[in-house]
Amino acid sequence: MFDDVFTTKPALMIDPFGRSIDYLRVSVTDRCDFRCVYCMAENMAFLPKKDLLSLEELDRLCSAFVDKGVRKLRLTGGEPLVRKDVMTLFRSLSRHLSSGALEELTVTTNGSQLARYAADLAALGVKRINVSMDTLDAAKFRAITRWGDLADVLRGIDAALAAGIHVKINAVALKGVNEGEIEDLIAWAHGKGMDISFIEVMPLGDIEPSRLDQYLPLSVVRARLMDRWTLTESDHRTGGPARYVTVKETGGLVGFITPMTHNFCESCNRVRVTCTGTLYMCLGQEDAADLRAPLRASESNDPLFAAIDRAIARKPKGHDFIIDRRTRRPSVGRHMSMTGG
Repeated sequence: MFDDVFTTKPALMIDPFGRSIDYLRVSVTDRCDFRCVYCMAENMAFLPKKDLLSLEELDRLCSAFVDKGVRKLRLTGGEPLVRKDVMTLFRSLSRHLSSGALEELTVTTNGSQLARYAADLAALGVKRINVSMDTLDAAKFRAITRWGDLADVLRGIDAALAAGIHVKINAVALKGVNEGEIEDLIAWAHGKGMDISFIEVMPLGDIEPSRLDQYLPLSVVRARLMDRWTLTESDHRTGGPARYVTVKETGGLVGFITPMTHNFCESCNRVRVTCTGTLYMCLGQEDAADLRAPLRASESNDPLFAAIDRAIARKPKGHDFIIDRRTRRPSVGRHMSMTGG
């Protein structure tokens, strides 16, 4: 799609705390065909299309990060598979898999479009995907996603599995919503050969209901699971923040992503870029860097590399997430769909 252009060999990305940054999550759109209650408001105002990076610009930007040592690239949204012609981006980026420069190209999706795209993704070298799904109850699924159809997602998951893609389910633990079916979700996922991770709700964006009402500590979830199953610590890692246990009775893995009860900042190897070219060095901080201007300023990647280096030098030690019971306001004002999952 876009020939890599640079004039000097770029340095690898090492932050001020000695952490090597080799994992990039890139949002290709802020739009989504769902309106999940923990992610965005029901009546979202999305960005004008002119503000988004083109697919060619996204390719060049991702490739620049690969030049700087990124080994794992995850495309996110919003819902990435609703971006028009997004498969051309996957097709172009797959060249880095063929060259060996990139270890993994993957995607986080709500699953609504998977039945359409799973075979193509597998053919382009996508071996593993995350599907965000919080319940097996169709009515509850509709309530959580506001617009989603569980049957579409289940068909998409089956299509991905049939294409040979390893699927991991991501479920947000929601107090009073899906906490009573967490064991059922695990049994279902493991029965289909899938891993599953649970995520604590994060204070991103001002939505209704409040984060205080939604928040379910995963320490509580884990303690409940131990009443039924035998959990053993696992050294399994995917490059992300999940910490895994093996369920002896099912043989499957359960991950816990705990930004609130036990943050994972000490081993953070990740940065995020939005669909407008804004680089966030930390999901839980407002500090960001504009990469769109240097990307468009020159055919050389040198200005872009310099902007990335300046940003990585500001990567913080950890996030500022907190469920604020006094003000009931989010720690970070932007919605999750703006930053990318």
